Amino acid sequence: MPKVSSWKIAFVLCAFCLVAAISSPAQTFTTLYSFCSQINCADGTSPQGELVQGTDGNLYGTTDGYGANGSGGTVFKVTTGGSLTTLYSFCDTVGCWQNGDTPEGPLVLATNGDLYGTTRGPGAGCPAGGCGTVYKITPAGALTTLYGFCSQTNCTDGESPNAGLVQATNLDLYGTTEFGGAYPNCYAGLGAVTCGTIFEITPRGRLTTLHNFCAQIGCPDGYFPQAASLIQASDGNLYGVTPYGGAYCVPLGCGTVFKMTLNGTFTTLYSFCESGGNCPDGAVPGYFPGTGPGLVQGSDGNFYGTTSVGGTYNLGTVFRITPAGKLKTLYSFDGGTDGAYPQPGLIQATDGNFYGITSAGNNAGPSGTIFSMTPGGTLTTLHTFCSEPNCTDGAFPSGGLVQATNGAFYGTTSEGGASLFDGTVFSLSVGLKPFVETNPTSGKVGTKVTILGNNLTGSTSVTFNGAPAGFTAHGTYITTTVPSGATTGFVRVTTPSGTLTSNVKFRVP
Repeated sequence: MPKVSSWKIAFVLCAFCLVAAISSPAQTFTTLYSFCSQINCADGTSPQGELVQGTDGNLYGTTDGYGANGSGGTVFKVTTGGSLTTLYSFCDTVGCWQNGDTPEGPLVLATNGDLYGTTRGPGAGCPAGGCGTVYKITPAGALTTLYGFCSQTNCTDGESPNAGLVQATNLDLYGTTEFGGAYPNCYAGLGAVTCGTIFEITPRGRLTTLHNFCAQIGCPDGYFPQAASLIQASDGNLYGVTPYGGAYCVPLGCGTVFKMTLNGTFTTLYSFCESGGNCPDGAVPGYFPGTGPGLVQGSDGNFYGTTSVGGTYNLGTVFRITPAGKLKTLYSFDGGTDGAYPQPGLIQATDGNFYGITSAGNNAGPSGTIFSMTPGGTLTTLHTFCSEPNCTDGAFPSGGLVQATNGAFYGTTSEGGASLFDGTVFSLSVGLKPFVETNPTSGKVGTKVTILGNNLTGSTSVTFNGAPAGFTAHGTYITTTVPSGATTGFVRVTTPSGTLTSNVKFRVP
């Protein structure tokens, strides 16, 4: 039987009789797929991390349990209508785990059209347990392991990547490992545990360790960057969070926000729990495994994120932080209808509002919520999970949301669904219009760009902030290059049914 947390079982069994869905006429919530729908759960269980849209218009994700080869987890593809295909099953048995297992981090769509991800363990050369891998998988399901961690003595190259990757403008991939690295200064009282790393890896698999956490006793730079992925901001630097360490809490710590250049120059921007007590500014950002990015850069240039605990009621917060490190708490969850313990993976949608999930609640139900929030901090609960009998709508959302180019939101739950314990894929429509998305989101004149969308056949023009570009339409995507005369601004595609605008401005350096 699929693995289930005992405390979650108790919540799930009683949740559906305690709560009711919170909805409005303008929104539609749909359970698209329930995992463990195949014999022996060959389709996987407990999906983790946010979904990502591929060039074919379908959504891609991972499960960290079961599949066709034991309990190693899977990579899957699911259509927006809910038809799921398992692309790859990892193996958790000695002798066949060279490609790793337990892919908890989300996938990232690279500019070459392939998907890249991480497994928490083990990989070729790993004696047992942790280690982990970085892998590439094509949309057709051909998987290549690019790197196995703990390839260096004492795992100085890192161990157990538990978050996704980000592809930077130099086309290399960047990520974190929860353990490994050069310094065993964290949890010193419980033994020499190394504190994690930030790494760079080329698309062909050459890995460089850029930062080793906890070089100083007390770990003011943070440690165990275990869950939340990095992002690359408009200034070209990488930003992220750690759930532990910082300047104010010893030995466990309350977490940090950090910045790092692509060549590894590291700066701590903020340490949580500055005021002590229950940490009214929040604490422990980026804690939940397999979630989305720890931060999102808003259209105003600031960063937005969540903390798992802390705030007025010690149930988590939403915060805004400037690139210079000035933080403001926008919202404190109270465990009512707004839920509690928000997960990383906020996104800013095309309406300018932020959308995210909580992992639990109180009278909102112990199984989590979906919420929207204005940039000023006004929060609205859009859906309460386990509001259907036997939690057929899912329970415990397990990663951030993704807004697909059809305008709707998609996500996963780690439990609930038709089998009660194995998770779901869901959609939520709030009436937002279709748009296009560029990959990458910045580039000089001549840079190759893929434009994702829907029903792009017959498109008649593509412009970069008004500058026309030559292009080829492929139905669900367009290939083009940044044209001469392009400047930073929105990309627009004229189709037979109207003009579609990119969700963010395309940045021309």
